[in-house]
Amino acid sequence: MQVFFGDPRRYPLPACALTIGNFDGVHLGHQKMLQRLRLEADARGLPTALLTFEPHPREFFARDNPPGRLSTLRDKLVFLQRLGLVDYVFVYRFNRGFAGMSALDFIDKVLVQGLQTKYLLIGDDFQFGAKRQGHFEMLSSCPHFVTEAMPTVLAMGERASSTLVRERLAAGDLGGAESLLGREYQISGRVVHGKKLGRTIGFPTANIHLPHLRPALQGVFVVQAETADGVLGGVASLGLNPTVSDTPDYKLEVHLFDFAGDLYGQRLTVRFLKKLRDEARYDDLSALIAQIEKDAASAKTYLTSLQREQA
Repeated sequence: MQVFFGDPRRYPLPACALTIGNFDGVHLGHQKMLQRLRLEADARGLPTALLTFEPHPREFFARDNPPGRLSTLRDKLVFLQRLGLVDYVFVYRFNRGFAGMSALDFIDKVLVQGLQTKYLLIGDDFQFGAKRQGHFEMLSSCPHFVTEAMPTVLAMGERASSTLVRERLAAGDLGGAESLLGREYQISGRVVHGKKLGRTIGFPTANIHLPHLRPALQGVFVVQAETADGVLGGVASLGLNPTVSDTPDYKLEVHLFDFAGDLYGQRLTVRFLKKLRDEARYDDLSALIAQIEKDAASAKTYLTSLQREQA
């Protein structure tokens, strides 16, 4: 899978079978769509291509109240690579200029001139162009490519969508989110320096850099983290950490059990297994420490039972 950034007209690539979307989370609906794209591309002797946007358009238009992001761009590309269904990914910068591009210009400059689209597969609710004036009928009338709409994909009787995954995560329903994603929910990021308060109270934490304004879930969780030293169990806090912080920045802090090494600069993938509780503010540090001890004990009990089930 090759990844390209910017205007696709800069790259002399062959005609393709294309799909377009944010693909946030790369959930089961996205996966079914890419399977369909591959079948149609193979039947036409074309490579598959995916056009996506960064930042998420809803982040661009709702900067003061953005939706929770399910996956970073890096994670999205990793998920797509693992599927093995996409030959080319084009990441288009979503900025004011792109947001103001008319639907007809998008078809001509991006789909026809840039990507040489011969087959286009879109979601049944896809809209595009300035003021969302573009729609399926406009695309299907274009003589340069064949356009088809992907039927709704159901997961456990509900329409598989990024919005539904966000709702499940916000409610702490990790099992429900997993059924829509086809895998455990995860966040990856690089370990950065924090206040180092955890080590002074007996619970050192790895602070994971979060590139987006708002995560899709909050609270205290049982987790497993993929590190250079293997997969380690732990307990994680994801939120604003109101007891010791008064900034509006969200933080992912992970305490790993039976680990005493240096993780700074490493990229960790944190898999969320179970929600223990919501985030809370405590009157003093001793109350916070007592709660962390309870959280750690609960997490260890859960991980032990999980190991027994898998044995």
